[in-house]
Amino acid sequence: MKLVRFGPAGREKPGIIDSEGKIRDLSRIVPDISGEVLAKSLPKIRKAKINRLPLVKGKPRLGPCVGNVRHFIAIGLNYADHAAETGSAIPKEPIIFSKAPNCVSGPNDPIMVPKGSAKLDYELELAIVIGKRARYIPSEKEALSYVAGYCICNDVSERVFQAERGGQWMKGKGCETFGPLGPWLVTRDEIKDTQNLRMELTVNGDVRQSGSTRTMIFSVPHIVWYCSQFFVLDPGDVITTGTPPGVALGHKPPKWETPGWLRPGDVVKLSIEGLGEQTQKVVPFK
Repeated sequence: MKLVRFGPAGREKPGIIDSEGKIRDLSRIVPDISGEVLAKSLPKIRKAKINRLPLVKGKPRLGPCVGNVRHFIAIGLNYADHAAETGSAIPKEPIIFSKAPNCVSGPNDPIMVPKGSAKLDYELELAIVIGKRARYIPSEKEALSYVAGYCICNDVSERVFQAERGGQWMKGKGCETFGPLGPWLVTRDEIKDTQNLRMELTVNGDVRQSGSTRTMIFSVPHIVWYCSQFFVLDPGDVITTGTPPGVALGHKPPKWETPGWLRPGDVVKLSIEGLGEQTQKVVPFK
């Protein structure tokens, strides 16, 4: 299933993509696509006769594909080729940090340049959405049973805030609009191999990132298992899993025009095989 949330920000309704790629309204079945629904109501959604649900007309705004995210976890330097482009050593264990939950935005909402920004960057990532409470998962083999599904995340980053002003990464990762999620939450059964998905990101039509989840250092099952050894994962929690090479931080002239940082007016497009596409325009702070 491909689950969506549509409508104005803060007033999104739950939906599902039908066989023709159109949105059907799920409001009669569930109140939202959120942690509680993922934990208890996915079987109810599966039993619904999708083509009998109300058809959503027009092209409504798509909200974040999961609502009320309470814990937004991120994994750093998780692609071998990305670590190489930044001159970083391969980590021995997953690098975990947090993004502010209120930085979550819709997949096509604008990216706002924060006050004082000098090095605004993009990161195309596969995100995991947790489907049931996970606490000390016994083994990697069991980890995927705790996953509801997957979506695209743009782990937008301000590199000065992140790396040049001391302290932890979070302040360069959690600014307003720095967490686009969607367009859909694709349930686990539709993605047969999370370690073999094509990925691409463009800026103003120029390909910046072109990679595959094959180059992940730590796999999706390992990440879910590993995180559960340190903190409880609740339904609706999001774990974004790292980015392939091509970020502006790793830019070496003359690969792109110098510098490669995002500026107001730039248009960023992201895609991951089986998970759809996002498009964001960069706008000034307001």
